[in-house]
Amino acid sequence: MPAFAHTDWPARLWIARHGQSAGNVARDTAEAGGLPLIDIKTRDADTPLSELGLQQADAMGAWFANMPRQQRPAIIFTSPFVRSQQTAAAVAHAIGLDPVDIRVDERLREKEFGILDRYTKHGILTHFPELAEQRALVGKFYFRPPGGESWCDVILRLRSVLEVLRRDHVADRVLIVAHQVIVNCFRYLLEHLDEAAILEIDRHADVPNCGLTEYALEDITQISACFRLVAANQVAPMQLLNAAVTVAPDQPEGPK
Repeated sequence: MPAFAHTDWPARLWIARHGQSAGNVARDTAEAGGLPLIDIKTRDADTPLSELGLQQADAMGAWFANMPRQQRPAIIFTSPFVRSQQTAAAVAHAIGLDPVDIRVDERLREKEFGILDRYTKHGILTHFPELAEQRALVGKFYFRPPGGESWCDVILRLRSVLEVLRRDHVADRVLIVAHQVIVNCFRYLLEHLDEAAILEIDRHADVPNCGLTEYALEDITQISACFRLVAANQVAPMQLLNAAVTVAPDQPEGPK
């Protein structure tokens, strides 16, 4: 398992996807109905959690609250998108964390889909066949829709987030709440993956809503100290309160 052999990392880092959003529900409805557009009244950044998403966020908060206080997150970073902030707030409330310890960071925002925003897979193929063809040729890792981002663009902004963690949060306990592509792009960086490896992970399964990917600094007092993956996409928080596990992507990007 890849690891970094130095100690300038948080003692524990959890990276979570937000709970199910109203946008996830609308996307599922549009895809099932063969519609070209996802019917959602808010802009993506303002889309809130669904009722199930609120339950999932509460379940994740309860899971952390069951830990001894000295093992819980001491600081939470969140995407500025409403669904992520609601998830982060539920966890903070459950563990008694002061709201001042929730840091909203625009670098953790959802991947920007540009001109393809709100379109279903059917809608993309129908209205933007040239872009669908280009994406199939280039691959999702490098494909950048007009006005949007590629995975590489997301990775570039996340590199500076890791520098902040290594500068300001050494030996700290940090929770990051964000989005599916953000979780996978962090994995790409933290586990020294390449394009083929991270896309295989993405093809294998979507990141569950409120699923947790966890890293830990092990053997901190030893020369062999390293920062390594503990678990990926664990759904134990949902199992704690019997909340349903959902795994649909936020927006379609074409075939896996």
